[in-house]
Amino acid sequence: MNCPHHIKIYSSQPHSYRDLPVRLAEFGTVYRWEQSGELNGMTRVRGFTQDDAHLFCTEDQVPQEILGCLSLVKIVLATLGMSDYRVRVGLRDPDSAKYTGDPANWDKAEAACREAAKTLEVPFTEEPGEAAFYGPKIDFVVRDVIGREWQLGTVQVDYNLPQRFDLSYIGADNQPHRPVMVHRAPFGSMERFVGVLIEHFGGDFPSWLAPEQARVLPISDKMIDYARDVVARLKAEGFRASLDEHADKLGAKIRRAEMDKVPYALVIGGKEAEAKSVAVRSRARGDEGVMPFDVFLEKLRTEVATRALPDKKKV
Repeated sequence: MNCPHHIKIYSSQPHSYRDLPVRLAEFGTVYRWEQSGELNGMTRVRGFTQDDAHLFCTEDQVPQEILGCLSLVKIVLATLGMSDYRVRVGLRDPDSAKYTGDPANWDKAEAACREAAKTLEVPFTEEPGEAAFYGPKIDFVVRDVIGREWQLGTVQVDYNLPQRFDLSYIGADNQPHRPVMVHRAPFGSMERFVGVLIEHFGGDFPSWLAPEQARVLPISDKMIDYARDVVARLKAEGFRASLDEHADKLGAKIRRAEMDKVPYALVIGGKEAEAKSVAVRSRARGDEGVMPFDVFLEKLRTEVATRALPDKKKV
């Protein structure tokens, strides 16, 4: 876990209430000794990367900080079209001895999580026993394409570690006070998130996310110079594009682009080369016809800028 490192950064210098909240974030590697039978591709691994952040704030700032964290997780899921999820509020099990800290602080932290969860406008469940040992949490549990549930984004409220590490800030009364710590990971494990994301799209990534955004398919070598110009312009704009220079027939090139799940195949024949246009084949929507290359370029710019999701997915 990265929590102690961020705690030591916070405690390396004195803080006033005017400094708070202090927010520290990193993409940090963490490790878990999963048993061999529990390992599963990218979704359950022993070494993984967390988009880890820790927010040190006053008790009055806790509700607003939680809401900000939850809003960030919702933005991530909404941008990717991942709407099939539920929210779980993990509470302590009063019969378990694994939880540490003052019960009064637990009550305050759990109440803050409940109130924050109510603002999400999605159903949520309260599940005793799902809290971290140091505090309650709000988890986003996403269902993949075959119905399995994976915990991804998480927000946790922690009164205990600031006490254990003797953290403090100077309040408006010029006296030391204990901050509250909020743990935040909008993606959770990056490896798990990418694994679920690949299955969510079935490899058919939207154009802004696809590893290869466009492939240029010249019908013959006579159009190769214009095809290279098209690829060069796409790359100059920062797009990920390639040129299929194989001597295959057009049908084979189109099939190859389809199997590689490239969002756009740009077919170039004699008429397209002469008119500086491209025949656009969208993997999501099929044949979109011939259009000036500049028009296609603007279309792709807009899709990437707005992070547009396909209105129709191929099976």
